[in-house]
Amino acid sequence: MLGYFMKRPARRKRALLLAAIGLIVLGGLVRAGMMLQLRRSIIAELQPIALKNCTLKRFGSANDGGYLMCENLVEKIDAAYSYGVGRNDDWGCEVSRRYKVPVHQYDCFNPARPTCEGGTFVFHNECVGSRAEVKESRAFDTLTNQTVKNGDSGRRLLVKMDIEAAEWDAILATPDEVLAAIPQLAMELHGYKDPKVLEGIRKLKRHFYVVNLHFNNWSCTPFATPLPGWAYQVLLVNKSIGQPDPSVPIPAPMSPLNAPDAPEHPDCQLDW
Repeated sequence: MLGYFMKRPARRKRALLLAAIGLIVLGGLVRAGMMLQLRRSIIAELQPIALKNCTLKRFGSANDGGYLMCENLVEKIDAAYSYGVGRNDDWGCEVSRRYKVPVHQYDCFNPARPTCEGGTFVFHNECVGSRAEVKESRAFDTLTNQTVKNGDSGRRLLVKMDIEAAEWDAILATPDEVLAAIPQLAMELHGYKDPKVLEGIRKLKRHFYVVNLHFNNWSCTPFATPLPGWAYQVLLVNKSIGQPDPSVPIPAPMSPLNAPDAPEHPDCQLDW
């Protein structure tokens, strides 16, 4: 009888341990379900539509560094902004040469100064962010402040952005009226775990149509399913100039102008 009572605390501890493990497993399942729903919501928001007044053209590199835009919708522009450039900026060079405008380049992580024969680059050793600040000796400022400092507030600007997941804070901090004034926005978006991703996409879609979606094959991973990868390039066309084509089902088929960022690696794209 004494042995029975001595075993009861051990049984109670074992029961508590099993209950704790059960709660951990249940919590993990709930979190996994929430993450899956987030990824499904992201892909639902990214379904591209066809525009009946858009002629797509690839600007920049044949592979990594190239972005699709509606060539015929690039009307008279005053300047272009290229966020995240590194050692070269093929997109910015082609835009500057073609439209005879300066391209303001922003990159506070790579001090290289890209050059462009026949074009005009204005390099800023600064990154775009949610506010004006200095972090670890790097300068950041908002998209709004940067256009104001360059005298481009209210002007027609083309914008390209590839800033390794920092885009979400920058976009969420940008006033709607500033986004609404951008005719076309070419971006590489990053991530699938943070609710901020979905919030940012939905904010962009208040002003833009998603016209092209292409996954960067450097980022292919099964962990992002149903997304093929964690980095994806989009073309956003302002709703004030884009005319949706109701004859083309949504999602619109991917343009053949898209190309693997890394041609030597396997590709991963959605088969809608």
